[in-house]
Amino acid sequence: MNPWPVVLLPALASLAGLLLGRDRRLSRAVAVAAAALTLLLTLVAWAVQGEEPVRGAGPSIRTGELSVPLDVVSNPSLAAVAFIVALVALAVQVYTVWYLVDDDRYPVFAATVSLFTSSMLLVVHSGDLVLTVIGWEVMGWCSFLLIGHWSRRHSARRAAHKAFLVTRLADIGFLLGVIGLAAGARTTDLGEVVESWGRPGADDTLRALFLTLIVIGVLGKSAQLPFQDWLADAMEGPTPASALIHAATMVAAGTVVLAALFPLLAESPGARWVLGISVSLTMVLAAALAFAQSDLKRLLAWSTVSQVGVMLSALAAAPIEAGPDAGLFHLWSHAVFKALLFLALGWAAVIAGGTAAYALRGSAAAAPLLRVSLLFGLLSLAGVPLVVGGLSKEHVVAVAWEGAVHGGPGLVVLVALLTTAALTGAYCTRAYLLLTAHVRPQRSSPRLPPAVQGVLSGLVLLSVLGGLVLLTDAFAVGEFSLTWVVITTLAVLVGVLVALRGGFDRDPAEVLVPRFIPLADRGLGADAAYRRLVAEPVLALARLVSFLDTEVVDAYVRGTAVATRVAGRAGARAHRGERPGSAVGLVLAALVLLGLAGVLAWS
Repeated sequence: MNPWPVVLLPALASLAGLLLGRDRRLSRAVAVAAAALTLLLTLVAWAVQGEEPVRGAGPSIRTGELSVPLDVVSNPSLAAVAFIVALVALAVQVYTVWYLVDDDRYPVFAATVSLFTSSMLLVVHSGDLVLTVIGWEVMGWCSFLLIGHWSRRHSARRAAHKAFLVTRLADIGFLLGVIGLAAGARTTDLGEVVESWGRPGADDTLRALFLTLIVIGVLGKSAQLPFQDWLADAMEGPTPASALIHAATMVAAGTVVLAALFPLLAESPGARWVLGISVSLTMVLAAALAFAQSDLKRLLAWSTVSQVGVMLSALAAAPIEAGPDAGLFHLWSHAVFKALLFLALGWAAVIAGGTAAYALRGSAAAAPLLRVSLLFGLLSLAGVPLVVGGLSKEHVVAVAWEGAVHGGPGLVVLVALLTTAALTGAYCTRAYLLLTAHVRPQRSSPRLPPAVQGVLSGLVLLSVLGGLVLLTDAFAVGEFSLTWVVITTLAVLVGVLVALRGGFDRDPAEVLVPRFIPLADRGLGADAAYRRLVAEPVLALARLVSFLDTEVVDAYVRGTAVATRVAGRAGARAHRGERPGSAVGLVLAALVLLGLAGVLAWS
């Protein structure tokens, strides 16, 4: 099935939603109906997808020696990823109708979600580097709009600008890398680029350089070190926006891009080491920060940073014969359980009146569905065996072990993965204890529409049974390894036992690491480091350039104008006088002054 309708439908829905913005009912109907139809199209495309890739032709362009086909492609793994993106988008649109029921800017929000979905689907199905860049850039713009949706708040505006600027900085590397690969292959066709740069005669140094630049762009979009801090601040956006950005778009896009370039990445040790070191440090650091957050929505944000590191670690460590599908499978499973957790936590926050840990204590007891949603979402996040998150994480650990055997960053990644598994078990246990163990019977749940209940129930079901996707051969992962299941389970169990040391009636973080909580809430001062190391030097340089422009460069121009004006006045005065000799002298003096000004300007 041609992938173009899957990509274009939500984009058209976005345009229609904006045009119908004055009518809330129509914009709501368009957003939800288009999301449902997109999900249906992706399901049909996945069902009819054979083993061979399917290509949808685009408006081919040729500029000089560069060929720009603008095609889209699909294969079994991309069809599965597109399905889960569309599923999360539909869940978010349905949930938003209830969550933003009193928001006067709902139509704009829903239209932006539709455009965001379209741009992510474009990245997923892109068979051309130009289309990849277009989807990549539109996602950055949409994330700015969604994070800053409540723009009447200063904190939301600042968070949106921070996300935009940090990712924009990293995107410089992404664009330069894409341009380098396309120029070397003389085409932007993704398949031909991989084939051209994978030939024996290709320049290994240039290939590693361009891939490293792309990796830098991916690290920025995926909130990996040193760009990790923007994603936690992005929690200033509404909960549906957080669910979309964290679960199935934006931060996961880099995994899709690097998976498409995996044959080249696997042959570029320098780029793999940059990726491997960054994601290894990030997943451990972010998991530690998640454990000590005083706000549970930010806990989920830091868990996303950590889990995206897990996805990317599979691409950094897997040997070329293993392929990138372990990372894509974890992307698939992460989309399910992270969307479930964000939407469930948003419901709990409505009950509690906030997302702070102390406010949310016992909120899950208000409704059985909420408690079940949080339970299975956290079980999947922790990587407990048999649930979808446990299956995908086990395959990532297995390919990291294969990579460790073959050399490269595999051993570093493997150690980081096991450490992260323990830390994830600890902060998931803490979150569940806070949300369920401290019961406050006086709390009651607001009425939840049946559609939203259906969304949460469906995500719970997928969190439990989503691992059955492996029976479809959508992801070419290795065989089930009982050894690594046992090892990862033991690591998770260590984290759970550590968290339980804090007791069942208190916050484990306040008992075990009370002094670390303020530091974790500040992200270990990364925001201050951004200001001192990047913002302040850039502003100082801008002030210097402005001073040189106005006080030095423009001084010559102003000097010439002043000299001309003075000479004109003197000439006019001399012309009116009775002594021609004086006038000639003044004219000569003016010419001398103009000559000096010209010499200064020329020098």
